[in-house]
Amino acid sequence: MRRTTLTTRTPHRGTLAATTAAAAAAALLLAGCGTQDDDGKGGPTGAGSGGATASASASASASASPSGSAPAPGSPSGPGSPPGAGSASAPPSATGSVPASPSGCVRHVELTAADTGRTVCLTVGGSVRMNLDGTKERPWSPVKAEGGILKGANAGIVILPGDALAAFTASAPGTARLSASRPLCATGPGKISCLGIQEWTVTVKVTRP
Repeated sequence: MRRTTLTTRTPHRGTLAATTAAAAAAALLLAGCGTQDDDGKGGPTGAGSGGATASASASASASASPSGSAPAPGSPSGPGSPPGAGSASAPPSATGSVPASPSGCVRHVELTAADTGRTVCLTVGGSVRMNLDGTKERPWSPVKAEGGILKGANAGIVILPGDALAAFTASAPGTARLSASRPLCATGPGKISCLGIQEWTVTVKVTRP
C-alpha cells in the first residue's frame, strides 16, 4: 500500500509583503478618488448657490429702487411744484348775465318762468329778454312792462304754442315791473275751469354805468 504525503507550501515572506503593500495602495487610491469626487461635486454646487444668492439680491435691489425714488421736480405731485399748480380753475360767472359795473348791475340778462319774484339790475342801455315756457292748454299772456324806462325790442318769433317771448332795453335810470300770467289749471272741452291764475313778475332796476 502506497503512502500519499501531502506537502503544504508556505508562502514566501516577500510575496506576502508585496501583496499587503498592493492592497494598501489600492485602498489609498480609492480613498483619494472619493475625496476628489466629493470636492468636485462641492465646487459647482457652492458656486451655483452663491450665484443664485447674488441674483436674488440684485433683483430685490432693482425692485425696491423705483418705490423709493423721489418724484420728478415740477410735477403736480412733487415737492417742487408750487401750491395749487394742479388745481387752478376759472372763477364762476353768472349764468345768463354780462357784468358791466362794480355795483353788480349787468348789461344783459335772460329770464325764464322759474325767475318769478326776482329783482334784477341793469345799466342804462342794457337789455332784458324773457322766454316763458307754456302749453297749449295753459298759455302765457304777453309780457307787460310798467315804469316807462323799458322800451320794447325784437325778441324773435314764438315757435311753440303757449310760450311767451319778449325783450326790452333799459332807456333811463329807475325801476320797472315785468309781468305775465296764465291759467292755473288746464281747461278741457265740456269741463269746468278752476278759474285760477298763475302770475309771473320780475322787478327791474336800472342804473347808470
